[in-house]
Amino acid sequence: MEMKLREGYEGTGPGAITPDGCAVELYSRLPVGEEPNIIAGAVPKGAHILELGSGVGRMTHALLERGFTVTAVDESAEMLERVRGARTICSPIEDLDLGETFDVVLLASFLVHAGDAEVRRGLLRTCARHVAEGGPVLIQREGADYHTNLPRERVDPSGFTVRIVSAEPVGDGVNSVRAEYEFPDAVWTQTFRARPLTKEQFEEALEEAGLKVDRYLTDDGTWVRAVRAA
Repeated sequence: MEMKLREGYEGTGPGAITPDGCAVELYSRLPVGEEPNIIAGAVPKGAHILELGSGVGRMTHALLERGFTVTAVDESAEMLERVRGARTICSPIEDLDLGETFDVVLLASFLVHAGDAEVRRGLLRTCARHVAEGGPVLIQREGADYHTNLPRERVDPSGFTVRIVSAEPVGDGVNSVRAEYEFPDAVWTQTFRARPLTKEQFEEALEEAGLKVDRYLTDDGTWVRAVRAA
């Protein structure tokens, strides 16, 4: 059954579009990048990772290749159909309660910046609920200039162009962000709502969910290792 788009989210281009405006075909083409190496360097070898918002398995497959076990969660069945070699669970992240814990919980793709504060709270509660005692939660944050100096674009070495076209305020500290992905044979767009968070606001959000920063994993502060608060 086709799921409705979340309010304020939209996507265009060939193929299926998920509730948050992501295009399945687009995400099947995007390169992995350095994220799996960052993750692998911050967690125990061979850990069982709960990946929240796995999409088509872009990072899932790279983590499996590095010897991790992965349980991949996404609200889009079309996305999960592309995942191979991992247990998959189709569910909105904020509603997830598996009744089990994992060595590591992963919340990437800037999901912590969800425009709806209640959704963000649900995401972080899901992280705290599913991480084993003493285990880390790895979270990807937006860069400091993500919503400024727009429009901007980057040409990927593999041959496509990604543009952040605009970030327009829609109230309550939330922006409507429009992104474009241009390939030689297709163009996709995504419009979504994102809430910029200062470092202090981000840490307060963690604290509200019973988490705290263990350390920042990258110089730009976009990758964070968090743990349960004492």
